[in-house]
Amino acid sequence: MSRLFLLSACLLAVASVNAQLAVTVSSPKVIGQKAVVPLALKNNFTETITSARAAVFVSDERGKVVGQTTRWVIGGQAGPAPDGGLRPEATNAFHFVVTSAKPFESTNLAAKVIFNRVILEDGNSVDPRKSVVIRER
Repeated sequence: MSRLFLLSACLLAVASVNAQLAVTVSSPKVIGQKAVVPLALKNNFTETITSARAAVFVSDERGKVVGQTTRWVIGGQAGPAPDGGLRPEATNAFHFVVTSAKPFESTNLAAKVIFNRVILEDGNSVDPRKSVVIRER
């Protein structure tokens, strides 16, 4: 009985690893008073992601946050994305633009991305802490 439970738990864990939004964050590129942070998104859920919202924090080499912004990277608050969202196994790119009141003192910047909303086509929200995997490139 316990072997069956252990096998079931392992299979469930493997299935849940694939059920996610995979995000690759590239290094910020500085252009004047703007830092552009490219994201590559891949939907590993079995259904379409209609909306996803994320925040990006840009920090200098000392770790001091020098800019931040929050945006819908898929769809939006008013409803699903006009193009239908991010379908299963599909990929998309998003470029965060973080502006600063003055030029960045360094071009050696780092970005941290945190997702705070992910909504699937059935209207259910998923926990981004468990369902979004972020990798830095």
